[in-house]
Amino acid sequence: MSYSSSATGILLAAGYGSRFDPSGLHNKLLATLPDGTPVVFQSARRLLSAVSRVVAVVRPGSEKLAEVLNEAGCDVMFSIDAERGMGATLAAAVRATQDAEGWLVTLGDMPWIEPETVEAVARSLDAGASIVAPFYRGQRGHPAGFCAMHLEALSALDGDAGARALFMSEAVERINVEDANILRDVDLPADLGLH
Repeated sequence: MSYSSSATGILLAAGYGSRFDPSGLHNKLLATLPDGTPVVFQSARRLLSAVSRVVAVVRPGSEKLAEVLNEAGCDVMFSIDAERGMGATLAAAVRATQDAEGWLVTLGDMPWIEPETVEAVARSLDAGASIVAPFYRGQRGHPAGFCAMHLEALSALDGDAGARALFMSEAVERINVEDANILRDVDLPADLGLH
């Protein structure tokens, strides 16, 4: 790791991925990339390339997922709030890391974000940005950075909108990147073969 942010990473890995497998039998986060690496393992390693601690949030009963995340180097947290959506999951992780100097948040199904992008967002956050996000051709992507002053607002999130309201109410420091992967997630099985 060339850069180590003082922020705490949060990896949201508690979704159902129902579009990937409507039967619910196959967790898309455990699906493998062409090189055999589980999606969530690579997502975690990309986040860990810029922060020394990542808290990964999974829903209860996701033992295999927790195992893979532990192997990747994450602290795993099981959250019953996960069924209420991404906002509730993020809030649970923030409440569990209240002592953090800030948070770098990304999704478990986004394994292709370039480490340089993660580092750029982390550096901006460490330099004093309140909220920071990468943008590719005008579209906001992940990871998103939040300074500690947003503890209360993040802790109160619920439902599935994530931190969308914060992005609309606060000045966001934009980092323009040439990394289209900030918008690219694994939604369907066909997404795994693309490069």
